[in-house]
Amino acid sequence: MIAAPDRTPLPRDFFDRPVLDVAPDLLGRVLVRTTPDGPIELRLTEVEAYDGPNDPGSHAYRGRTPRNDVMFGPPGHVYVYFTYGMWHCMNLVCGPEGQASAVLLRAGEVTEGAELARKRRLSARYDKELAKGPARLATALGVDRSLDGTDACAPVGSPLTLLTGTPVPSDQVSSGPRTGVSGDGGVHPWRFWIANDPTVSPYRAHTPRRRRT
Repeated sequence: MIAAPDRTPLPRDFFDRPVLDVAPDLLGRVLVRTTPDGPIELRLTEVEAYDGPNDPGSHAYRGRTPRNDVMFGPPGHVYVYFTYGMWHCMNLVCGPEGQASAVLLRAGEVTEGAELARKRRLSARYDKELAKGPARLATALGVDRSLDGTDACAPVGSPLTLLTGTPVPSDQVSSGPRTGVSGDGGVHPWRFWIANDPTVSPYRAHTPRRRRT
C-alpha cells in the first residue's frame, strides 16, 4: 500500500538552505492554494533554481529593487512577478535572509480542486496541462502580485501553504538547462523535474524577442 502524502507544513528551516539543495527537494511536495471559491492542491513536478547575486539569470543579480524585494527577505516566502505584460510566475524564497535566492515553480499535477483550476485554464485540453509551465501554474492557482510576500510556511487555510507531501527519490529526478535563460545564466543545469512525469513542461532554449516595427 502506498502511503498517503504527509500533510505537515514544511518548516522554515527547509527553505533556509542553499538554493541548489532546496530546488530538487521541492519535487513531490504539495502546494495548497486556499481561495474563497475553494482549495486547489498541486504536487510539484518541475522547478528551477536561481542563485541571486551569483546568477546572471536571476532577477536579483543586479541588486535589490521594488520588484524583487521579497527575494531578499526571510526564506519560505512567495515571490511573484509579472512578465511580458501578460503572465504571473511564482517562486519560493530560500537561503539566509539577504541572499536573494529563489526557486521558480515550473509545473505540477493538480491533485485536488481540478474543477476550479479548469475554470481558470479554459485552453487546457487535458488535466495534465492545467499547470504545465510557470505561467499556467500561477493561472491555475489564481496567483498574482497580491500574493507577493505571502508566507508559504503558514498553516493550511492561509492563502498558500507548502506541505511535506511525498519527496521524490534522487534516482527519479532529472536535471538540465533552465528554460528560456540566455547568456552566462543559460548554461547552468538548474532545472529539476520528475523523470517521465506527463505534467512537466517541454524544454525551450532562449529565443530573443523581436521588436515590433
